[in-house]
Amino acid sequence: MNITFRQLRLFLALAETGSVSAAAKVMHVTQPTASMQLREVTQAVGVPLYEVVSRRVYLTEAGQALARTARAIAGEWDAFEQGISGAKGLTSGRLKVAVVSTAKYFVPRLLGSFCKLHPQIDISLEVLNRDHVITRLRANQDDLYVMSMPPGDLPLEDQILMPNPLVVIAAAGHRLAARKRVTLAQLQGERFILREKGSGTRMATDAHLRQLGFVPSTVLELGSNEAIKESVEGQLGVSIVSRHALGPHWDGLAILNVQGFPIQSQWHLVWPKGKRLSPIAEVFRGHLIAQAAVWMQGR
Repeated sequence: MNITFRQLRLFLALAETGSVSAAAKVMHVTQPTASMQLREVTQAVGVPLYEVVSRRVYLTEAGQALARTARAIAGEWDAFEQGISGAKGLTSGRLKVAVVSTAKYFVPRLLGSFCKLHPQIDISLEVLNRDHVITRLRANQDDLYVMSMPPGDLPLEDQILMPNPLVVIAAAGHRLAARKRVTLAQLQGERFILREKGSGTRMATDAHLRQLGFVPSTVLELGSNEAIKESVEGQLGVSIVSRHALGPHWDGLAILNVQGFPIQSQWHLVWPKGKRLSPIAEVFRGHLIAQAAVWMQGR
């Protein structure tokens, strides 16, 4: 079977982007060249590797197996290159990090000092919902992952990054905003505006409310923290969100001092168990842990 390493990289880009044109852009070749190279890969393997339905690429079982193999080979090669660079005293290379959407409020800040120390390192940051991050985690597509609720069915290396308190918020002019203490009974008639089912925040919220024996009378589900904050500020209801999602400026909103809150959740830094982190990923992991501690002290 005669397949070049560059062709494997191209096929891996196809698997990760789901598009021939997008894969071509990743590899800096024209679309006709990419199509020709992918046909050669398929011919070399001898069985169909993918099919195109409505301009979207879907891998066959053989294609998925090839993608896993290509990813493993590329990972080993990247680790080798970074090891050689380290031996030469260099810091160039590539780092891939995937985080759940709520982590976008603090991870970029923690990345800043790392980029200043290592300006030659190319960093790819994927901000996705929890399901998509877990999909990438299962496929081992990135070096490290940040989330609040790691999946329980995957063997993982797991480090606590920092606390992720979940608080109850309302509009600044809400009838309970000035109360020093709010009971759950006082929230019984409120509409709860919550993240979609499957998000880490929603999973932690549902589990906590069940433990408290509280069932919201009305629930409105929204898919982003921005939409939730706008809805709460517009007095459509109250919500439970990560304190980090509020950011430094949250005029128009109030954190309610509700009995049984905040929910004591955590941010986790995870990667597949047994995975050998690249030298750059190891340095970044240590940096992230240290900077998270410094950042929390300043809050």
